[in-house]
Amino acid sequence: MARIQTRITGGVICLLLSVFVLPVMAEDSFTQADRERLVRVEATLTTFMQQVDKRFEQVDKRFEQVDKRFEELRTDMNARFEQMTNMFYTLSAIFTTLFAAVFGFAWWDRRSILITARKTAREEVEAYTREDRNTTQMVDRLVEVLRGFAEKSPDMKELMRRVNLL
Repeated sequence: MARIQTRITGGVICLLLSVFVLPVMAEDSFTQADRERLVRVEATLTTFMQQVDKRFEQVDKRFEQVDKRFEELRTDMNARFEQMTNMFYTLSAIFTTLFAAVFGFAWWDRRSILITARKTAREEVEAYTREDRNTTQMVDRLVEVLRGFAEKSPDMKELMRRVNLL
């Protein structure tokens, strides 16, 4: 019985080998249909590669256009930045000039006012000194007259003593 089972198993294995493996091994190389199929695949692949190359050329052109736009934008921004820088320098120069002019005017005005004030003060002091001398001399003369009059009038003498003029 064991021999029968071994023979049946061997037969099944041979049958399976002949059905699945041998036809695969029996084919030698490519057939004409396989070659034609490969030629069609190669033609399709070549066409696809040409289309992809055309697309990449279009994309490259678009990138070049974008690069040109960026370059134009960059030059425009540089020009505007330079204009703003020049405007800043101009405004700084104007501000500095105005500051110097206002400071110079204030210094000149203060100096001229001080010169005028000193001159006026000197004149006033000199006038007061002249008037003071005249007034002092007049008061002295007046006190002398009153003293002379007080010697003749007792009431006047009493009044002058109260104010310490005698």
